[in-house]
Amino acid sequence: MNYFEYMADPHRRCAIVAHRGIWTDAPENSLLAIRRAIEAGYDVVEIDVRKTSDGEFVLLHDDTLERVAGIDTAPEQMTLKDLTGVALRNRDGGPENALTEEMLPSLRDVFELTRDRIFIHLDIKHRHVIPDVLAYAKACGVDSQVDFWADLKTEADLDWIQANVVSQGVPFIARTHLEHDTADEQVELVFRLKPFVCEASFKDLSQIERIQQRFHDAGITLWVNTLDSVASPGFTDTAALKNPDAIWGRLLRAGFSSIQTDEMAALRNYLNFDGAAKKGSLRSMRR
Repeated sequence: MNYFEYMADPHRRCAIVAHRGIWTDAPENSLLAIRRAIEAGYDVVEIDVRKTSDGEFVLLHDDTLERVAGIDTAPEQMTLKDLTGVALRNRDGGPENALTEEMLPSLRDVFELTRDRIFIHLDIKHRHVIPDVLAYAKACGVDSQVDFWADLKTEADLDWIQANVVSQGVPFIARTHLEHDTADEQVELVFRLKPFVCEASFKDLSQIERIQQRFHDAGITLWVNTLDSVASPGFTDTAALKNPDAIWGRLLRAGFSSIQTDEMAALRNYLNFDGAAKKGSLRSMRR
């Protein structure tokens, strides 16, 4: 099944998106963290992509390697060979985490590891690099397994996305910011573009609840991010661990069917429990 078919499947369970892989005891964005996400059976893995000085691609979130490897240099100033020889600190890096035997991975190594095993959410740190990564994914034969992601805030964004991404027939996720003053305009841009997925942030969940039927009718899957650092107000992983139904449950009932999180196991436990509870309620109603 390709990415388009998976997201459009009306019978699938909420997609669990593993943020930078499983990095509880592995470096974030490492092959080990990604391999563990595959072995755990999660649906999508999010990775961060940057371009090297010689036009190749590696996995890194930050502007420099300082946090993950103790090297205060931008990846754009280093070659692929030099970068893939860099040892990574464990977990989310920083001086408190020891260096491991895991090396900074190339995007090619990630594509080979994940091929036909898990979908990939590509967070490409500079938008102008997206066309290059898109061409690279096509050359590697994984373009139906990965998504491309960018903000959709303005008419200029719409024109750029249509010309550089959507026209290439690859999965695209539009990011819309309902917490901004231009929320209504951004929503209309989404419905004009009709991406296969829309990642929405909001200042109040009622903003989504009011328009969730429009997304459903347009065939657009809703995606939400509950990472503590970037989640919409109150809808964080930390809050979900305390009361999953009040956070993940409310998001599901508002129409979201893809959740990016650092707490994948807890989300899966909630989905399993919620599914069992719904089946139990249905059986009770039929008696």
